[in-house]
Amino acid sequence: MRKHFMICVDNRGYESSLEIRKLYEMLTDRVAEKHHQIRIIDESGEDYVYPEKFFAPVRLPNITKEKLELVIA
Repeated sequence: MRKHFMICVDNRGYESSLEIRKLYEMLTDRVAEKHHQIRIIDESGEDYVYPEKFFAPVRLPNITKEKLELVIA
């Protein structure tokens, strides 16, 4: 299964859980998406739901994706 990554662009109210300009792994959560939220593995190492407007999608080169797949397993 391919991993998806988002970059944090806002962390208001979640300063201890999210760092602006940091790349986070996103998990698929169809229920959260219906409410304009996304599930992110945050600084605690656990996955939580955050407003989707706090993140922007990132297009990574294939070599970078492959390296991240190995690191975040």
